[in-house]
Amino acid sequence: MNFKKNIAIIGSGSWATAIVKILGEKDVHFHWFVRRQEVVAHINTFHRNPDYISSTELPVAKITFHSSPKSAIEKSDMVIVATPSAFLKNTLEGLSPADFDNKMVVSAIKGMIPDTDENLIIAEFFRKYFEVDFKNFVVISGPCHAEEVALEKLSYLTLSCPDTAKAAMVADLFACRFIKTNFTEDIYGTELAAVMKNIIAVASGICHGLGYGDNFQAVLISNAIQEIERFVAAVHPIERDIKGSAYLGDLLVTAYSQFSRNRAFGLMIGKGYSVKAAQLEMNMIAEGYYSVKCIHEANQKYKVELPITAAVYNIVYEKISPVMEIKLMSEKLK
Repeated sequence: MNFKKNIAIIGSGSWATAIVKILGEKDVHFHWFVRRQEVVAHINTFHRNPDYISSTELPVAKITFHSSPKSAIEKSDMVIVATPSAFLKNTLEGLSPADFDNKMVVSAIKGMIPDTDENLIIAEFFRKYFEVDFKNFVVISGPCHAEEVALEKLSYLTLSCPDTAKAAMVADLFACRFIKTNFTEDIYGTELAAVMKNIIAVASGICHGLGYGDNFQAVLISNAIQEIERFVAAVHPIERDIKGSAYLGDLLVTAYSQFSRNRAFGLMIGKGYSVKAAQLEMNMIAEGYYSVKCIHEANQKYKVELPITAAVYNIVYEKISPVMEIKLMSEKLK
């Protein structure tokens, strides 16, 4: 099977658009599920996504649009999912394991499945509900913002799969003149680190909104990578270098970048917005909002010390004053 020829794209946000931009330079054809027909019409006419990174010209000649995920998937050998984690279950509703038979699934989602008692990472979700073996599942990790990909700024991706030959194959597919790639077998580590870095970015934004400076932010992020390392090691204890770009690098870019939606969400909370008001202000999903609840609940089992995660959870879900909660958190940092 040639996984490089027919690729389903599930989702039409910034990362889905960036992936079409990256892979559009390769010998591939896209089967792109886009829910809203007015978006399809706009892309066909102007070769640009009207809602996300609209400066990017898309290779329309290589795209067949689909009105359902099922029809896009059945035409493809590789399925790339790039929807917010909160919408994934609804997006794939009605599909069965047979739809993913003999498919390679690639996740560009940086979150966990919320509103369940399971708190599944995306790889676990596909294994449990669609019988996709981990050896046929690849995780895309940063550090990489879709907006910089659109500008063709040099970026790096890490592709994770227990079958390193398949990880290497997907890494080769994504490599291009402005994307460098490497691969690893650490699905759990890269997925969980990507989930937690969004929580840390929310914390970073809250602290900035409250007036904390660069000195404090440096301490916050130094403690954050240790927090991530503790939790990931408790869930999946293998040897990994937490200083690698898929872990520390992804944390840094999400906590500091002007493009970070999670940092922007936290910034509004720090400035006094309610959670609901901040969500309405943004036109993109801040994964950290959902992720912090998932990690908080999952940690009831592992009981790892997670002071930054706990602080964000208390602010966002327990409605504790950001001023008070961050002050209490700051006493636990070193």
